[in-house]
Amino acid sequence: MKYKLLVLDVDGTLVNSEKEISKQTLATLLKVQHMGVRIVLASGRSTYGLRHLIEALELKNHGGYILSYNGGQVIDIKNNEVLFEKRIDPQQIPYLEKKALKNGFGIFTYHKNKIITSTPDNKHIQHEAKLNGMDIVTVDNFSEAVTFSPCKCVLVSDDEQALVGLKDHWRKRLAGVLDVYRSEPFFLEVVPEFIDKGNTLGVLIQKLGLGEEEVMAIGDGRRDFSMIQLAGLGVAMGNAQKSIQACADYVTESNDNDGVALAVQKFIISEVRPADISLDELNSGSRHALIGNLGIQYIYASSTRIEATMPVDKRTRQPFGILHGGATLALAETVAGLGSMVICQPDEIIVGMQVSGNHMSSAHEGDTVRAVGTIIHKGRSSHVWNVDVFTSTNKLVSSIRVVNSVLKKK
Repeated sequence: MKYKLLVLDVDGTLVNSEKEISKQTLATLLKVQHMGVRIVLASGRSTYGLRHLIEALELKNHGGYILSYNGGQVIDIKNNEVLFEKRIDPQQIPYLEKKALKNGFGIFTYHKNKIITSTPDNKHIQHEAKLNGMDIVTVDNFSEAVTFSPCKCVLVSDDEQALVGLKDHWRKRLAGVLDVYRSEPFFLEVVPEFIDKGNTLGVLIQKLGLGEEEVMAIGDGRRDFSMIQLAGLGVAMGNAQKSIQACADYVTESNDNDGVALAVQKFIISEVRPADISLDELNSGSRHALIGNLGIQYIYASSTRIEATMPVDKRTRQPFGILHGGATLALAETVAGLGSMVICQPDEIIVGMQVSGNHMSSAHEGDTVRAVGTIIHKGRSSHVWNVDVFTSTNKLVSSIRVVNSVLKKK
């Protein structure tokens, strides 16, 4: 596949205005992961604040990653390994708090599942806590309470002009140590030098041994600019600022119109046919689906013949220790389904229509059966497959007929 890593900004990109992943976007992203593409969530949110999205997208099952705090942490979700991290020296916190107090700004930081602040009544801090699902811890002296090294600190004010003035001052005053930027009109974020989605995405793809041309990145905001430019294919959302759209290779629909799903379908899914995916990738991508739960493994695939194996064990046997007929039919449908997908055209999809089988003999627990599917009719609107299931000693267990309907993509 051309793109092996899909990098997604979260707010304004992955989630809609209700801060939810639409059904179409979720289904598309689960499908593309089954095809072997790994997803990276690149967000200004805290690591803790991304947990619900990580679960919904099943990133742990598919080997996904997160770039939280706009790249302050890079984490391999499969084993929770921190691949990259850079934090603020706590000795710098008193200076940041002093400037916040002098200007009448609120200030907060993140620590595990909590937001620490001396201004808990600020509406923007309350919204940030709600967005990330974090509790607010109120402290009298912010710098004394922050005894750890935070990934970032955020100053808060509705006085945009004052925030811009402090940002410009700090860009010179803190150069080489800390970086500052406005993530929202009311937020001035302070992070360690180098922290930027593009920079830390570069670290990740180097660790994964990928080239920039194998990366597709989608975003909508100023903090997404660098990763959109770094990626082999940079996509801007329809709701992105015009300056972000101008630097992108492609502009998709807005986050309220499934922009992520449409871009992924256009540049990844529609460009890849099952015949182009290795059996290892197919087996790996299916390990958490029904196929994987039954222990089914593809072992051979061509345009006229598909083979797969399935163990006879506690997942697929009847109470008396012999192969369950329903599991056998599922094996046959799996084989015929892949066969039809291999031979269909890029603008076609396959829908299973009918399966009927004759069970001739039994397979016992501890054995592994092998299904051999051969196509006996290849029409414009339907495919008919014959699937024979054998024991490890080549005894015929079942002979099954599967009919698949061929539909044009809408």
